[in-house]
Amino acid sequence: MWCIPRVTPEFIERMEDILDLYAKPYNPREPVLCFDEKSKQLLKDTRPMRPVKEGKLKRRDYEYERNGTRNIFMTVEPKGGHREATVTERRQKPDFAKEVKRVIGLPRYRHASTVHIVLDNLNTHFERSFIETFGAQAAARIMSRVAFHYTPKHASWLNMAEIEIGIFSKQSIRGRIPTEDALANHASIWQKGRNRECAMIGWKFTVADARKKFKYDGSKLS
Repeated sequence: MWCIPRVTPEFIERMEDILDLYAKPYNPREPVLCFDEKSKQLLKDTRPMRPVKEGKLKRRDYEYERNGTRNIFMTVEPKGGHREATVTERRQKPDFAKEVKRVIGLPRYRHASTVHIVLDNLNTHFERSFIETFGAQAAARIMSRVAFHYTPKHASWLNMAEIEIGIFSKQSIRGRIPTEDALANHASIWQKGRNRECAMIGWKFTVADARKKFKYDGSKLS
């Protein structure tokens, strides 16, 4: 469900910036990535599952043991058909900074002039995270290669990483997963399969659609 309390000039500016970015043709020299994160609670079975009989569904006891929570960073290149799903213990500033640095250093992005990254306004998603993690000079080198595009407040639906996270959640991690290693294995298998298929996201919502939906003419609200 969309939650938009006020369609302000700032909201429009950020929304149209992202929609213009999505409308551009695929350019490997300036790839467009979408970035988000998701928490996953780890749950262990307290009793072993019963052996499966032919023609019968697998049985699992309703009791479980909580085994902590892990973070999943999701980066997806909608028009390039590539994604990275990385499991971390936390999602603090160093975790975010290290994941962005890792992703833009991948062979497919290493020679890009600018890597555009769409993300929300979480307090870790800013240059300060790179400065605190790597120092000012290293942070400046990283930031010279990326351009952050922030979604408006209460408009995370503009970030296609949410779509990819939804697909990942449904296809790979719906049930109980007991450990971080098991979660990372799920993410790795799913990621490899999606990348092998070169699965893309067909985004249809345009600036013209937005102006009609939110009733403004491009210069001011109606």
